[in-house]
Order: sequence, then C-alpha cells, then structure tokens
Amino acid sequence: MRIGFIGLGRMGQGMASRLLAGGHDLLIYNRTAGKTADLAKAGANVAGSIAEVCRDRDLIVTMVADDNALETVTFNPGGVRDSLAKGSIYCSMGTHSAGVIQSIDAALKKNGQTFVAAPVLGRPDAAAAGQIVIVCAGPADALKRCEPAFSHMARKTMEAASAPEAAIAIKLANNFVLGCAVETMAEAFALVRKYGVDPQVFYDVMTEGLFAAPAYKVYGKLIVDSSYDKPGFTVKLGLKDIKLALAAAELVGVPLPSGSVVRDRLVGALGHNEGEKDWAVLGREAARSCGLE
Repeated sequence: MRIGFIGLGRMGQGMASRLLAGGHDLLIYNRTAGKTADLAKAGANVAGSIAEVCRDRDLIVTMVADDNALETVTFNPGGVRDSLAKGSIYCSMGTHSAGVIQSIDAALKKNGQTFVAAPVLGRPDAAAAGQIVIVCAGPADALKRCEPAFSHMARKTMEAASAPEAAIAIKLANNFVLGCAVETMAEAFALVRKYGVDPQVFYDVMTEGLFAAPAYKVYGKLIVDSSYDKPGFTVKLGLKDIKLALAAAELVGVPLPSGSVVRDRLVGALGHNEGEKDWAVLGREAARSCGLE
C-alpha cells in the first residue's frame, strides 16, 4: 500500500517501522523533523508538509498525542481534510476523545471522505515488535482495505462497530481498567510493606495465583523494583486517558467512581514532578500517602 504516516513519537516510530519492514511504500511526516531520521535511513520517504504526505496515498495514518494535535493535523489549512486524495482512507490510531472522533467523522463525511478510528493497545516495545492489538471501527469496506497495513503493525485486529467512536470507547475502557489495576496494586503493595512484607514476596503470590496476567506481571514488577524512569506509558499520558474515559462516560451518563480515584492519584504524581515517569509510579504515590516514603 501507499501509506502516509503522521506522528513519530514512541509508538509511531515502532508502528511506522513495521509498515516499512512489511514492504509498504511509506511516506512520513512529523512536526519535529529530527524524528524522521532513523526511518529515512531505513528507506522511508520524508514529506515536508501534511499536504505532501497525503498526496497519492491509499491510506493516511495519524498517531499523535492528543485531541489538539489531531484537530490541528486534520483541520488546519493544508491539513488532512484539505489534502486527502479521492478514494483514500484517513485512519486515526491515537487515543482521543469520543467527541473529537465524532466531529472529525462528521466533517469528513460531509466532504465525501472516509474516516476510520483504530486505537492501539500496547507499549512502545510491543509496537516495534508488531505485537500491539488494534481495535478498529468504521465502514466495513474501509476496514477491509486497511487490513494489509494493520496486519504488519499488530498481532491481532478486532473490529468494534461501524461508528469510529466505538473503537475509542473500547480503548478508553481498556485503559480505565488498566489504570485501576495499577492503582489497586499500588495500594496493596503499600499495605503489605506496612506489615514488613518484602514486596517481591507479595508480587510472587499475586502473579502465581489469580493475577497471572501481563498487566499485573509487568506493572507489578515495575512497582517492586521502583523502576519508573524508562516509561512505556507516562503519568501525563495516563492522566490524559483517564480524563478522556471519564468524559466519555459522562457523555452517556455512566458513572466511573474508580476512575476519579486513579485521576486524583495521577494528579498527585504530577504534583511531585513525576509526569514523565511510567504511571506505575502510582506505587510510590501510595507509599507516600501512608508514610513509607
């Protein structure tokens, strides 16, 4: 496929490299030009503008950090809406609000264009290894056309529904559950430490029993080792996603009381200048709250 890729952060780098390794004709664009260097050396072509990266492409992928970046890339003069080639598909793969995804979908439909939402589950190392999971939603024929790209980026793709915001709802709900798991572990480790228990012992009990799952093994180990300085998912990004989940829930009248607890704990981590650390640093936040640190 002829693919244009916009947004080369930690996740975008890995995803784009998988497309390149899969033999796709890849044209890349990033507002910070230096982030294109490694992919360019590997054979990707570099565009000088969004309009250029959209030219004669079958698929345009965005992997940008937040709603503001997505709206800028989409709606600014010379952006994707202005530049998307006839018959091409626009696919947003970042985590965004349901409202913004709905507004982009409506704007592109009005313009006779096709929009797909395909947020991803996984950390940057999984993206680089092609082991992420993609949750996609949009017109059935568009999703089918995206399959050759999705298959090189992910180990599994799951279709949500025809409305793009459905994929966002799943991604936000998934991250909400993960955030609650990290917060629950943080509290539990603080509890056993107060009783003089080695955190590694509790980790072994937990992950060899009912919680032998990647979320508990990966994030539990980060808490045990206080290994927060090489983030796969930062406090800032975690706070963004939890706030998006709370907003999506409010939009349809669904209370998420546990989400409010996680949000407040993440805000506390920001207050301790730990916004760029892995969100497993909630373990440290819980320890602080009971005088352990």
